[in-house]
Amino acid sequence: MKFTKLMFAVATLGLGVASAASSYSVKFYNDMWVGGTELKAGDYKVELQGDKAVFKTGKNVIEVPAALAASDKKYDFTSLVSVDKKLHEIDLGGTKSKIVFNSDVQSASGSK
Repeated sequence: MKFTKLMFAVATLGLGVASAASSYSVKFYNDMWVGGTELKAGDYKVELQGDKAVFKTGKNVIEVPAALAASDKKYDFTSLVSVDKKLHEIDLGGTKSKIVFNSDVQSASGSK
């Protein structure tokens, strides 16, 4: 009986941690390149899962290598940092965190 209660507690904790991943809404006003993938203008949900940023819009899911980095200041709102239509980072509003994309990455995976 104690083992069953312990397993239930561990499973509940695991589900809590898994659901703690935050997603952020971003809007691209123009087409944007992330890694080797072009994202069309539109609204996306982005979530960091391990070493990947996962962009979702409708049924499209695009995964791109990325990393979470810390900043010295808190960002007031979510903003995009790009050069020549190439996304370099997403500053996450309300946090001191940003998602950084490796500009050397030549390919990414996606599915429909």
